[in-house]
Amino acid sequence: MQRSLFPSADSDGRAISSLGTALEGLNDAQREAATCLGSPVLVIAGAGTGKTRTLVHRMAYLVDQGISAENILLLTFTRKAAQEMIDRAGRLIDHSAQRITGGTFHAVANILLRRFGHHLGYASNFTILDRSDSEGILNLIKSSLNLGSSGKRFPTRRVICNLLSRAVNKSRSLEETVEDQYAHLAEFLDDLVKIQKHYHQFKLEHGLMDYDDLLVNLQKVLSQVGEVRREVSGRFRHILVDEYQDTNPLQADIVRLAAEGHNNVMVVGDDSQSIYSFRGADFRNIMDFPQIFPGTTLIRLEENYRSTQAILSLTNAIIDHATEKYNKKLFSSIAGGDKPIVNGTWDDSAQARWVCDRISGLVDAGVPLSEMAVLFRSGFHSYKLELELTNRQIIFEKRGGMKLTESAHIKDILSYLRVINNPADHLSWNRILLLLDKVGPKTVQRVLETIRSAEDPLAALHEYPAPPAWRAQLKALLTMLKDISAPGFTPVMMYDAAMDYYREIFERIYHDDYPTRSRDLEQLRQLVAGYPDLQSFMDDTTLDPPGATDETAGGRLGGDGESLVLSTIHSAKGLEWDHVFVIHLAAGRFPTCQPFMRDEWEEERRMFYVAATRARKNLYLTYLRESNSFDRQAASGGISPFLAEIPSHLVQGGESMTGWSGAAVSAAVVTRSRQPRDISMFQEGVAVRHPFFGEGRIEKSAGTRSVEVFFSRHGRKTLHLDYARLEVIE
Repeated sequence: MQRSLFPSADSDGRAISSLGTALEGLNDAQREAATCLGSPVLVIAGAGTGKTRTLVHRMAYLVDQGISAENILLLTFTRKAAQEMIDRAGRLIDHSAQRITGGTFHAVANILLRRFGHHLGYASNFTILDRSDSEGILNLIKSSLNLGSSGKRFPTRRVICNLLSRAVNKSRSLEETVEDQYAHLAEFLDDLVKIQKHYHQFKLEHGLMDYDDLLVNLQKVLSQVGEVRREVSGRFRHILVDEYQDTNPLQADIVRLAAEGHNNVMVVGDDSQSIYSFRGADFRNIMDFPQIFPGTTLIRLEENYRSTQAILSLTNAIIDHATEKYNKKLFSSIAGGDKPIVNGTWDDSAQARWVCDRISGLVDAGVPLSEMAVLFRSGFHSYKLELELTNRQIIFEKRGGMKLTESAHIKDILSYLRVINNPADHLSWNRILLLLDKVGPKTVQRVLETIRSAEDPLAALHEYPAPPAWRAQLKALLTMLKDISAPGFTPVMMYDAAMDYYREIFERIYHDDYPTRSRDLEQLRQLVAGYPDLQSFMDDTTLDPPGATDETAGGRLGGDGESLVLSTIHSAKGLEWDHVFVIHLAAGRFPTCQPFMRDEWEEERRMFYVAATRARKNLYLTYLRESNSFDRQAASGGISPFLAEIPSHLVQGGESMTGWSGAAVSAAVVTRSRQPRDISMFQEGVAVRHPFFGEGRIEKSAGTRSVEVFFSRHGRKTLHLDYARLEVIE
């Protein structure tokens, strides 16, 4: 429910309550945070330490001290969170807390801009565009400028919208955003800049704002118009911000500007849980808060009400190694609890079996599936586990990332393998033929009618009278299928040959984001490589086993709506379970970056911390002893550097755990040794070739034995010269 921000303040509206009610049930640190007045306050709230409770009691205390509810502003990241906190504050005192203004940054910006937008040329009745509206306008502008009609695969409106939004939320120019995140679209940069300018002008002329404009324009009016800034800061004498570590640069600046003149700001957050840089969140906001607001009082919430001390000792050890942090030590009075289990398995299949065995054991012991979760760094890390869970008929739901066969590009490449395994699979033939340029559904139906009754569909297709427009494409397809049907081809050899054929189609169809999708295809290759024959692989990738109907569901592990949760760590933040498994804690997979990429490396460490702090009773950490690197070499394998840093006395080993001595293991020994290459030839400006990324040129050194290479098809990549099969082009 939106409230008017500027009604006349009711000076007699303070709650009549006792101080005991406003502060009842708080521990010493929470009480200090709730009652600290006279300075900016930074509350570093460790995982599970009651930050929401602290904010609720802070609001109640302010009202109890005679501060009018209308002078309090609560900023959150969801409307639901704001409303729940205000309702809870009201229950502590009385209805006057309902007059506190609370909501998301965007919702508050919307209301303020209705009052002050005229300073920027907007009437109070401006329209807010939803995503589809924005994309429609961008498409209209693209057409009016006659862009994308030259035959080049111009970025879609969806990608243009993403690109413009990313630039805003990271407070970066469009040029910088393209260079860093969309290098494969660099050839269109001038046209994209032109679209951006026309889009801005179109919105202004028609009284329109998109979602990002709400923040941009609020920051602009607060910074440029002194009278607005003074009125807003005068109205909101106390500002509270939840999850401050997730704010982007615009949001942090809005808080600074709105508090000008009084600096009565309390922000609550955890630097150790800052993991959303891809959305624009800036770790520096929480770290630099004391510099932005001189005289800040720093308060740490360290008593955890979620996890056992055994789990917290490990999470403390994870974050102890962070290069920049607010020091804190989580502790708990929750009794009992086993040390977290660390288990190393030889490969992905063994890891999946080990996790499923533990899950089955917990179910046998009476633990509901809904009290268990398996967490991972990237969506594709769960693929093998999904197959194992399905084969064992364990019900699961996946959050973040897609299931193995849900992605269009994965379905494409699997279709080539399926028709080799079963030439009568017309569903796969339909998909394959539709991938050919200038071939539509009606044409495909005619082709399928021709081969439907053929004894040998491949031979029948060879005889099909394809028109010149796509005859050569059909011939190339059939040649590839014939090649991979030859005796002696292993599943991974089939996959590689199919990928060599498919790559050009893949980049044509998924032109906007094929660099991102490429990672899924590489991970699928690693999955295929674990199978001795194609039939076994196909059986496992049928994610709905024959006979798994509603009638048989009662015989599966989990029932009555219960299911195991598989989740990326990003999607799991804020949630908790009794039993948590964190998988793929292996070098090269978690973290996915190199140590010299400091910001990315530290954020990955924080992701590990977030994952481990989701567990209440038991935590299981698994890693692979053997795995393949991104460029198809058996280069990575062994324990993650983050896991290797943890003292061995804080964990217990699993059945196959041998030879790990905790902190004695360094990142230098967790990868299989290789003969170092002579790197003298890999200098700036040298043309090189990579087996997957193709031809590129070295732009600069990126560390002792790494280089940054710009590939025309895949953009900028950082490669380690000892592992990447990089060749100099003479």
